[in-house]
Amino acid sequence: MYVADSRASTPTTASVEGTARPSRAGRYRTTIAPAVLALGTVSLVTDVSSEMVTAVLPLYLVAGLGLSPLGFGLLDGVYNGFSAVVRLVGGHLADRGGGRHKWVAGAGYALSALCKPLLLLAHTLTPIGLILAADRTGKGLRTAPRDALISLSSTPETRGRAFGVHRAMDTAGALLGPLAAFLILRATMDGYDAVFTVSFCVAVLGVLVLVLFVPGGGRTGAAASTARPTLRAALGLLSHRGLRRITVCALLLGLATVSDSFVYLLLQRRLGVPDRWFALLPLGTAAAFLLLAVPLGRLADRRGRWRVFLAGHGALLLAYALLLTSWHGTALPYAVLALHGTFYAATDGVLMAAASDSVPEALRSSGLALVQTGQAGARFACSLGFGAAWTLWGDRTALSVSAVALAVCAAYALTLRPVRKAAA
Repeated sequence: MYVADSRASTPTTASVEGTARPSRAGRYRTTIAPAVLALGTVSLVTDVSSEMVTAVLPLYLVAGLGLSPLGFGLLDGVYNGFSAVVRLVGGHLADRGGGRHKWVAGAGYALSALCKPLLLLAHTLTPIGLILAADRTGKGLRTAPRDALISLSSTPETRGRAFGVHRAMDTAGALLGPLAAFLILRATMDGYDAVFTVSFCVAVLGVLVLVLFVPGGGRTGAAASTARPTLRAALGLLSHRGLRRITVCALLLGLATVSDSFVYLLLQRRLGVPDRWFALLPLGTAAAFLLLAVPLGRLADRRGRWRVFLAGHGALLLAYALLLTSWHGTALPYAVLALHGTFYAATDGVLMAAASDSVPEALRSSGLALVQTGQAGARFACSLGFGAAWTLWGDRTALSVSAVALAVCAAYALTLRPVRKAAA
């Protein structure tokens, strides 16, 4: 793998349709921009911090504070879906600010870091919900500008691979975070407080890496000569057929995507996993994600991003099916977590790469935010619905309904296959 500016010119040959494609030599000389590697480092460090909290949060809230599944579903929905409210704001600010993606993303990272020590002071539902909402506000602000930087630093032919490299580095942090939380819980008396304190220190380090090593992200070339993007222009992107279809599919599939925390709680209840080992469950998902993110990103570039994206939801559906069976073998958690990680490797970065093809450069952050908003809002609704269904009917019925909904939404998404066409 060569590290170079992916905007640099590479030898090209004309395709049958008349569009330029990389020559054979150019294809072998795969380039990953320094900006992608720097952003990957920021995400790695930040994910160590955030996943330390995420790994212990379900157990802390349900076992430590005694929340019901419905109460946890509400908080989990806030944690994973509240960012939908501000993703459009973050994307629009990054585009309208002259392409200052770095600084909008930095504000989001800083806000999330400041929320970590506040968890030490909160012990009831309302303050915890407010802190988690603020934390997800930071995530909402940073996600679209960060992904826009990755997209703008990559060529259309290597975009899937670039997102794969970033997501692999991001997932390395997700792998280390639960492990760090597990070690802290075993080594300290006040384990949860220690986890939140260390998480804050690591989050601050991530902000420093962003400020010192990530390029500014100002607009160059044609994008610099365009007028300042407006909110109407950003929302008008949905009039483009390709982006509209991608957004609708992300929303529908998000409505049937059960939160990670619920998957881990279901596994714990099925297998009787002791509380002290609970924080290790996310490691299985993260390991599969880490191993498959780059290969599946490359496969998406070669064979079609939409195919890989839908295949990832097929892996998730199979994981649900395993959780619904009566099988209690020792291989069950490994199979479920491997499929869960495969789902993320095939969908997370691949979706952003597919959406980038339908968004012009001057509105890249806003366009990606539209897709992310639909998906995050749908997952927020799914967390609320799943928590309520679990409380009323039990975990198996709730998961059965989600599995059927996912199968129906995936079948419908097959009919909405977007055309891969880069926006002018």
